[in-house]
Amino acid sequence: MTLWKKGIIVVMLFSIFLSGSTPNTFSPKVFAAEDHKKATLSTALESLLNIEPELKGSLAGISIREQETGKIVYEHMADLRLTPASNMKLLTSAAALNILGEDYQFITEIYGDGRVEDAHLKGNLYIKGNGDTSLLASDLAKLSKEIKRKGISYIDGDIIGDDSWYDNIPFSSDLAWSDESTYYGAPISALTLSPDKEYDAGTVLLEIKPGKKKNEPVIINTLPRTSEIKIVNNGITADKESAASLKVNREHNSKVVTITGSLPIDDSLKKEWVSVHDPTSYTLDVFQQALKKEGIQWKGVVKKGRTPQIASILTTHSSIPLRELLLPLLKLSNNTIAETLIKELGVVKKGEGSFAKGLEALEEELVAFHLDPTKMVIRDGSGISPIDFISANDLSLFLYEVQAQPWFPSFSQSLPVSGHEEKMIGGTLRHRLNSENTKGKILAKTGTLTSVSSLSGYMESKTGKKYIFSILLNHLTDEDKGKKIEDKIMETLAEY
Repeated sequence: MTLWKKGIIVVMLFSIFLSGSTPNTFSPKVFAAEDHKKATLSTALESLLNIEPELKGSLAGISIREQETGKIVYEHMADLRLTPASNMKLLTSAAALNILGEDYQFITEIYGDGRVEDAHLKGNLYIKGNGDTSLLASDLAKLSKEIKRKGISYIDGDIIGDDSWYDNIPFSSDLAWSDESTYYGAPISALTLSPDKEYDAGTVLLEIKPGKKKNEPVIINTLPRTSEIKIVNNGITADKESAASLKVNREHNSKVVTITGSLPIDDSLKKEWVSVHDPTSYTLDVFQQALKKEGIQWKGVVKKGRTPQIASILTTHSSIPLRELLLPLLKLSNNTIAETLIKELGVVKKGEGSFAKGLEALEEELVAFHLDPTKMVIRDGSGISPIDFISANDLSLFLYEVQAQPWFPSFSQSLPVSGHEEKMIGGTLRHRLNSENTKGKILAKTGTLTSVSSLSGYMESKTGKKYIFSILLNHLTDEDKGKKIEDKIMETLAEY
């Protein structure tokens, strides 16, 4: 007898015992393996949940609706508030689209507080950040070229970085200090910089490859180059039979990044992102390098400060629009974009670029999607907090309601596509749900924390039915096993 059959029989006998019925009162036909496809969706899913060993001692909130009507077709502990992990980004994205609009852009501004005479700026040069997480070193190079085109080759004052658009609190309330050196825990600043077009703002990209001979140090290239990290390279090149054991860690509250472990001599290039301690100083450092490359010199120092009202704007750079920023936010689950958006919501709706005001704005916006924020606990915009709480029914209701919004195409197209190998299409689902029934049929946001796994979105079954679903798994002993449970649930749903 298969494990599945055993599970079904155990569940049914237990149900019979509780109801006081005799074995003759149920029809075994409903639960026979050959009629499994004819069984109801609820029966199939309950059978799956009851025999899944990893769910013993865990909590599973599941809500499934018809996409067209919003009618609930299956629920399991669906009103229980659970930790959503990065499914929280769904709410943040929708609130940003509603408040800011899908064409919203973040502007980086260059100011001078003196007149320009004989190629000299008679004062200070300011770079003012306004929350552009898509700002790249190449954009700073373009700004420097534009400054040169304005006829400025010497600055009589200082180079000043202004990050005052947001407050000076860099981390959301519940971020663990051990996460601060990681790319997903990077500090938030209004003046920040990304190393590449995945837009992990406030990080540098380390390209690491083995040396040419055994026991030689590994070779490290930093993108962009900056004095804001100090690398201690203890990584070595091992023989080709060895397993890679490379580790990258930035010391807490420090610029020091230590490389340990080894790479096999014939191993491929490794990419590691590590956060910087101070994004504003990091951006300033790369900016002053770009100015030097253009031959622009200055008399004073490079420092932080505020742009005075008397300063005149020299040039600007606009970010990619919000609808494009949603791609790394949702497909790659980018935390720094999510938390920056929270502060931007605070500025635009509450007049203060803080986490507290941004979360107020977010909660107020949820009412437009027929959600009651008083029944939730929302501590951040990314879902990295272990004490964010929302129910599966609320998440599936939200996903139903947002379909009526004019920006819904931008929202839905930003979700990971199941089994699509292209990183900026499949995102965090590119290596999952790639069976004949599920590949390309699911648009959904993943979520992962220690002991937490989640998946919420839209799917089309093999029968052509379209569903909205939310799966929140908490208190797991292994969150990776939670992904496999989610996949089993989706494969089951795909049959109906």
